[in-house]
Amino acid sequence: MKRSSTILSVLLLMSMLGSCGAPESQSETEDVAVEQVPEQIKLFLSEVTSPEFPDSGLELITPGESESLASGSLDFEYNVKNYELGTQTLDADVKLCANSAKGQHIHLILNNEPYTAHYEPNFEKELADGHYVALSFISRSYHESLKHYGAYNLRQFTVGETISEPVDLTTPHMFYSRPKGTYKGADTERVLLDFYLVNTELARDGNKVKATINDQEFTIDKWAPYFIEGLPMGENTIKLELLDDAGNSIPGPYNTVERTITLSPADA
Repeated sequence: MKRSSTILSVLLLMSMLGSCGAPESQSETEDVAVEQVPEQIKLFLSEVTSPEFPDSGLELITPGESESLASGSLDFEYNVKNYELGTQTLDADVKLCANSAKGQHIHLILNNEPYTAHYEPNFEKELADGHYVALSFISRSYHESLKHYGAYNLRQFTVGETISEPVDLTTPHMFYSRPKGTYKGADTERVLLDFYLVNTELARDGNKVKATINDQEFTIDKWAPYFIEGLPMGENTIKLELLDDAGNSIPGPYNTVERTITLSPADA
């Protein structure tokens, strides 16, 4: 009788110990959601080398410098020297970037807004009343600017009954050119970054351009065109800032600019 009681006590104690054991961990009983942190996309800038046209030139005949012009349609007339508009640049077929099927052209940038491309030296443009700073330069068929002396014209004029202070065109200015708009298919692999400088140069120990592409920063100390590689599909943001040798923004109405472009697959 005593032995049976002892065995019963042992069995009862073992049962109690089993029921009081440590609970199973969460990882053993259910799945735990783990946040997947996307890998940062690495972008690359590489300098672009292109055919030079050192004897080419651009002269803006009308509208005239500092003129006050009537509202409505405005005539633009250029004299293009030693450069053929409407033809393909020599290396366009091997550049592997966005290229205009209409060929070489003039970029016209008004108040640093997105440029318009013109394939003839004479055209009309409807402008709202206001004050305009007009930068014109000749461009290769893949939208890369010619940067030598004489390849551009910068002037200002007023349209309509507008009272405004003129811009000091003798100070350093930077104008945004490319990239622009939407890129599809193979054109998304190499996207041209191009800007135009007036009254300033870039150097390692001098002025620079800071390019912030999405969240990645690049310091540019040579005025040249560059290919951006590694951009993701969808919207991408490009911000350019003209800086002095101490890294401070250089005052000017156009020296800091931000644009958004879109990349999509060929069938989108």
